[in-house]
Amino acid sequence: MSAATPPPLSVEGLTVAYDRRPVLWDVSWTLSRPCLAAVVGPNGAGKSTFVKAVLGIVPALAGRVSLFGQPPAAVRRRVAYLPQRESVDWDFPASALDVAAMGLYGRVGLFRRLTRRHREAALGYLDRVGMAGLADRQIGQLSGGQQQRVFLARALAQEADIFFMDEPLAGVDKTTEAALIEVLRAIRGSGRAVVAVHHDLRSVPDYFDEVLMLNVERVAAGPVASAFTDETLRRTFGGRLETLGPAARPTAAA
Repeated sequence: MSAATPPPLSVEGLTVAYDRRPVLWDVSWTLSRPCLAAVVGPNGAGKSTFVKAVLGIVPALAGRVSLFGQPPAAVRRRVAYLPQRESVDWDFPASALDVAAMGLYGRVGLFRRLTRRHREAALGYLDRVGMAGLADRQIGQLSGGQQQRVFLARALAQEADIFFMDEPLAGVDKTTEAALIEVLRAIRGSGRAVVAVHHDLRSVPDYFDEVLMLNVERVAAGPVASAFTDETLRRTFGGRLETLGPAARPTAAA
């Protein structure tokens, strides 16, 4: 990326509080290139809040966020968001195809009827995540991993330039995890960025290029090879790191 090209994400001094209790404090981070980036930290560290504050879903007390050099509201169509599964109403009477097609509304128009061509496009996005065969299944009747695949298809349908995902690999089996990672790598390969809240420390060196380590404040950030170390893990997780086991820590080769 040239010096004249604005970074996909720039955050400066981001501070968020709930009931006057800071959950993020003066966090700054620049994601300067299209890549796969993980946001990691212990429970209550502010990871999900960070993503929501960047997107304007929760208000910030202080700080500035820019996406591609502009305020998030100005580039909303270039941004896709995959929330935590727990925040979704799985009883909503929609099929997998209906959910995937929702990602098209930014380009089609919210109140315009989707045509056969649009539904065929949505089916294509389901096919990319291995869910075309269950396109007519009600979303609540799918397994957790299948639901994640469908919501990833919806995000893909937005044709965004940066994707924010809140624990996209949580609660899925290994087969689904491998399939989702291949889709994320394809997104990166097309010159786009993914920022994902991630909980499995063991897989960070294998899956991600960049990392932001949070514990209310920024502890470390940068390429995984240099920022994701024993020292930064201890500073991020404190004594709780010991409960994760030695396999959770990156090796020198990582």
